[in-house]
Amino acid sequence: MDIKYFKKKKLPDRPGIYFFKKGKPARAGGDILYIGKATSLKDRVKSYFSKDPKGKQASYGAGLIENRGPLIVKMVQDAAKIEWTVTDSVLEALILEVALIKKYQPKYNTKEKSDKSFNYVCITKEKKIAIVRGKILNKEKFNSFFGPFPNGNQLREALKIIRKIFPYFEDKKGIKGKDEFYKQIKLVPENLIENINNIKNIKLLFEGKKGRILSNLKKEMKVCANNKEFEKAGKTKRQIFALQHINDVALLKGDDFIDNKIFDPAPFFGCIKGNKVGHSDTKILLSTSLLRIEAYDIAHMSGKNMVGVMVVVEDGEIEKKEYRKFKIKTQTKANDIGALKEVLERRLAHIEWPFPGLIVVDGGISQINITKTILTKMGLKIEVVSVLKDKRHKAKAILGDKKNGLKYKREILLANSEAHRFAINYHKNMRNKNFLI
Repeated sequence: MDIKYFKKKKLPDRPGIYFFKKGKPARAGGDILYIGKATSLKDRVKSYFSKDPKGKQASYGAGLIENRGPLIVKMVQDAAKIEWTVTDSVLEALILEVALIKKYQPKYNTKEKSDKSFNYVCITKEKKIAIVRGKILNKEKFNSFFGPFPNGNQLREALKIIRKIFPYFEDKKGIKGKDEFYKQIKLVPENLIENINNIKNIKLLFEGKKGRILSNLKKEMKVCANNKEFEKAGKTKRQIFALQHINDVALLKGDDFIDNKIFDPAPFFGCIKGNKVGHSDTKILLSTSLLRIEAYDIAHMSGKNMVGVMVVVEDGEIEKKEYRKFKIKTQTKANDIGALKEVLERRLAHIEWPFPGLIVVDGGISQINITKTILTKMGLKIEVVSVLKDKRHKAKAILGDKKNGLKYKREILLANSEAHRFAINYHKNMRNKNFLI
């Protein structure tokens, strides 16, 4: 593969899976030479085109041999193109990578490798979780098993994250009283029914069916709320939020290389297509969005016919079916902050709606502060930005979370503009309706 080809590719600075492929068409998946994962697709793939010891850029060479070994150099030489799939998180990339490697058995992932030294996540017939080495894996003992995972430390970190969302029992003899301690810190289920449900969700998670889990949990939460089981509904709501905001920073450590080994251990699942990956598997395995952005705006005329709106941009696209209107009930004067407070409180009371990864408000620091106050009060960790306008009501600056402000500038401005349009139209309709009365 030539360095000129790579330079034309604009890989995103996001977690995901990348594919080195042959140039010639082959059977489904047969053109894949290597599958890897990355916390940053841009940086990770760039590392394959390193500088040689003299600092000269090369398509492959001495610098790459020192870092990765001759087999990887050969793989880069054999490859004709790079494709990729973006994932929601490092955790999700890990699962997707293992699933795709297991299915396609790429030449350079499996060369000189043995599954016997790797780890599997197993679900026992007693509905417990175990990590088992391939060489002692007794498939008849387990209901389900997933793997192989080449990095044991990374797998254990992944299970720690999963266990905080879906507590489970371990299939191993530990320190006496350990289960009781884990129960106190809510890392084991409170009863057998909860354990069965959690194991079912963990199984779906390792099958890449996060979307189905979220759908089931939302239905369950709605039933609990209708039955006035508010404590149970609140618990389910927290699980939904945790799944939508996986905090997998622990998996970022040691993500890139295993010394000169072909198998590449890094992150895991919930995907969108980056460059026409062409694998139907990604659609089957994954059904979650890159980022849900909710934008809010208030419209009125000197405090009269005051309304608020919520619009949604998901994966960079407007989702009109997710739009919501709010007729302001608590404000009788021109009070944009008070109106925004009411809209956010009413929206966040709808625990059956998906939570956003980012909230966009129209205005300045005051709007950011009231939004953060409401989120803190409700125990929610959602990033917030505001769009500051000039005298002509044109976007002048994005305030608040700078990282997301830069990364999602286009989506933020799109959401803000759409919220303004939607709010003005709703206000005009209300005003015309009241005028005719």
